[in-house]
Amino acid sequence: MASEKILNEKKIIVSEIIDNIKNSESVILFQYQGLTVADLSALRNKLREANAEVKVYKNTLLKRSLDELNLSLDGFLEGPNAILFGKNLLEPIKVIADFAKEHDKLDIRVGIISGAVADINTIREYASIPSRDGLLTMLAGGMMKYVKDLAIGLNLYAEQLEENYKIGGI
Repeated sequence: MASEKILNEKKIIVSEIIDNIKNSESVILFQYQGLTVADLSALRNKLREANAEVKVYKNTLLKRSLDELNLSLDGFLEGPNAILFGKNLLEPIKVIADFAKEHDKLDIRVGIISGAVADINTIREYASIPSRDGLLTMLAGGMMKYVKDLAIGLNLYAEQLEENYKIGGI
């Protein structure tokens, strides 16, 4: 039977996992078997820039944490898994999806997005959304058309007034 010390350590880890899930907008469970240490380090660095982190926990402790949160990822908690905790919604998803495209050994399995379980198709949809900067650029580009049309209209109106003034003033 496990000692009291080991049980307390496990309770602390379960509590840590629960806190990480609650404080994360995006949580992605993925398999990393076959990636090199350099690949994992590169992934961690990219995710750190996106305000996210990768942790590896025992599947039994992860399952306990998910059970306490009433989330079910049964069927995905087999084999060596890593879990990504992202403070932002889109950036970590985009980083890991792009990394998975470059490294076929990384297998995104399932996620928790804004507290709800998300399958791989939902994660791919989120990954395809342009970044915040990209969306702002699109918005500005769309607005520029109307500003340009307004400027042309005002210029034509000013020229027409000038013509009328010249004709009427002579």
